[in-house]
Amino acid sequence: MTTKPVNQKAWWLILPVFLCVAFSAILPLMTVVNYSVQDIISPERRVFVGTEWFAAVMRDQDLHEALWRQMVFSCSVLAVEIPLGVMLALSMPAQGWKASVVLVIVALSLLIPWNVVGTIWQIFGRADIGLMGATLQKLGFDYSYTGNALHAWLTVLLMDVWHWTPLVALLGYAGLRSIPDAYYQAARIDGASKFAVFRYIQLPKMRGVLMIAVLLRFMDSFMIYTEPFVLTGGGPGNATTFLSQYLTQKAVGQFDLGPAAAFSLIYFLIILLLCFMLYNWMQAVGTADKTEASHG
Repeated sequence: MTTKPVNQKAWWLILPVFLCVAFSAILPLMTVVNYSVQDIISPERRVFVGTEWFAAVMRDQDLHEALWRQMVFSCSVLAVEIPLGVMLALSMPAQGWKASVVLVIVALSLLIPWNVVGTIWQIFGRADIGLMGATLQKLGFDYSYTGNALHAWLTVLLMDVWHWTPLVALLGYAGLRSIPDAYYQAARIDGASKFAVFRYIQLPKMRGVLMIAVLLRFMDSFMIYTEPFVLTGGGPGNATTFLSQYLTQKAVGQFDLGPAAAFSLIYFLIILLLCFMLYNWMQAVGTADKTEASHG
């Protein structure tokens, strides 16, 4: 048995990509690592402090509260947007001009910049001029996203659901369109119900795109900043101050570059670890479903 010689010149094709990645990701990351182990007294004077900033950040009670708020928010986003996006994808027409129109309408919110989304909902939720705020007031609800912490949190969640559920729907729709008609024909011959078709045909075939949707939405929601900052400014109090805004306050508001750099690395590792755990859990669930289907 002979093996083909490895073309060493092919590595030169990867070099430009590697340099781009190094310039755009690795070098800035190393700069943050450098700041995280130093106390920058002035541009000319820096003192090496080792892991002091990491220890200080981990003892910060405000960080613990922001992390808890972020976890609750991200889990709530997934719990609402994934099922809602799947239901929306299932209800969308499969072909024809109606499918094109619906796809454009569904994708409209994704084209709006994040700061504009925050501004839209800032107006939408006002009790004096906003449609949602005024309607809730007339229905007897004492709604105020600027004065009530729970109302502010729910408004930010509703805003995120409105903005990003279409992404889940579009990914789910792409997964549904990739299913061959032969599967549906076989299901009709066997007399399968709509739920059985969804459980054993559509959902397994959508698992790949739904995994992408879950990871994307989890990472994006964990890094949310612009929309709640424009809508509530992190308030009332710290009710909607998530991790990214807490980091910005450290780095820009207080100009504590050392603690901010240390927290940036911790923030990055938290996202990486949680996404890794989520991915492996989804893979395990998919494997268990396949095993159950094969035995059934």
